[in-house]
Amino acid sequence: MTQKPATYADLEALPSDKIGELIGGVLYASPRPTMSHGRAASHLYGELYGPFGRGGGDGPGGWHLIFEPELHLGDDVLVPDLAGWRRERVPELPSGVGVRIAPDWVCEVLSPSTAALDRDRKMTVYAREGVRHVWLIDPKPRTLEVFRLEDSRYVPLATHAGGAIVRAEPFDVFSLELRVLWGV
Repeated sequence: MTQKPATYADLEALPSDKIGELIGGVLYASPRPTMSHGRAASHLYGELYGPFGRGGGDGPGGWHLIFEPELHLGDDVLVPDLAGWRRERVPELPSGVGVRIAPDWVCEVLSPSTAALDRDRKMTVYAREGVRHVWLIDPKPRTLEVFRLEDSRYVPLATHAGGAIVRAEPFDVFSLELRVLWGV
């Protein structure tokens, strides 16, 4: 017997303690993030928003940076931890729940329950939709992996670890202290 593809109604029916995503007609339900996961995402947002979201300090501005946006990319619904759209390409983000415009950058904070999904199926959708940059942050070993889309596939640019001070595409005009993400 063939199982019918999951729908948006299936996603909406999930309990509030789950984050749901639809990829290739399959519903993926993940637990809410741990504190270390949330800390890494929120601290990264804090570091990037000033220079890139508002244009303050030494940064160039020019970005919409959003926490956990619901992305409607083709028939897939994904929820990255962070996403960014260049204002030159997307002057105004649409209102409503789902964004149908692929971001220019996404960041996934890995956890044991989501790492395989983030690295495989989600990155495949991001590549298909032309997301130029993907960051994968893993709070356990305290790493940041940086990828750039080239010829429809992601090329790893660098893996940074610990308390390194890094310049990572597409925000490479800015020095990011990784120790801030870990709360140390």
